[in-house]
Amino acid sequence: MSERTIVHLMRHGEVYNPEGVLYGRLPKFVLSDLGHQMAARAADFLSKNEIVHMVASPLERAQQTAEPLSKLLEVPVHTDDRVIEADNLFEGKTVGVGNGAFTNPRNWWMLRNPIRPSWGEPYKEIAARMTAAVDDAREAARGHEAVIVSHQLPVWIARRAYEQKSFVHDPRKRQCTLASLTSLTFDGDDFVGFTYSEPAADLLPAPLRGKVVGGA
Repeated sequence: MSERTIVHLMRHGEVYNPEGVLYGRLPKFVLSDLGHQMAARAADFLSKNEIVHMVASPLERAQQTAEPLSKLLEVPVHTDDRVIEADNLFEGKTVGVGNGAFTNPRNWWMLRNPIRPSWGEPYKEIAARMTAAVDDAREAARGHEAVIVSHQLPVWIARRAYEQKSFVHDPRKRQCTLASLTSLTFDGDDFVGFTYSEPAADLLPAPLRGKVVGGA
């Protein structure tokens, strides 16, 4: 008899980042007040699910996002370094439109190969560590459900890996907004499909509503 298991990949809530830097793996970037509301909303959305295992990235924003659901379900959170944010050479820089980080010739060497990509951790390495973490979470929750709280790019690359699609993509078109859920369904060990949901859609900042992409 096969067993149906769901592993929910949750992206963290909004981060307090008034200077708009690409914070990556930098410490002390925590949830904003709105981010805490998003985490609570996601917890309420999942509160009736049969979740028996929880994992989170070691970064503060992921741990804080996992906390409300952990308390609600009385399921402990296991920290897993494999679901951490992707490494990025632009970490600590402001990379929004018009700031010069991408147009500064000193940074062009980092943009030389978008397929790998040359500015950060290779997509294949992100996929390998994320799918390994999903495999372990699936095994821990076999026949039930698990939650992994991670970050936008790792969640997106994991989804692309299970869909068997190219990792090369336009970052503006990632379907992985703040506090969203990419829920992977398995029949035994076999991936059979996924659903995508946005429990905190109404809390998203106005520029992100109705779009598929958020921040880091």
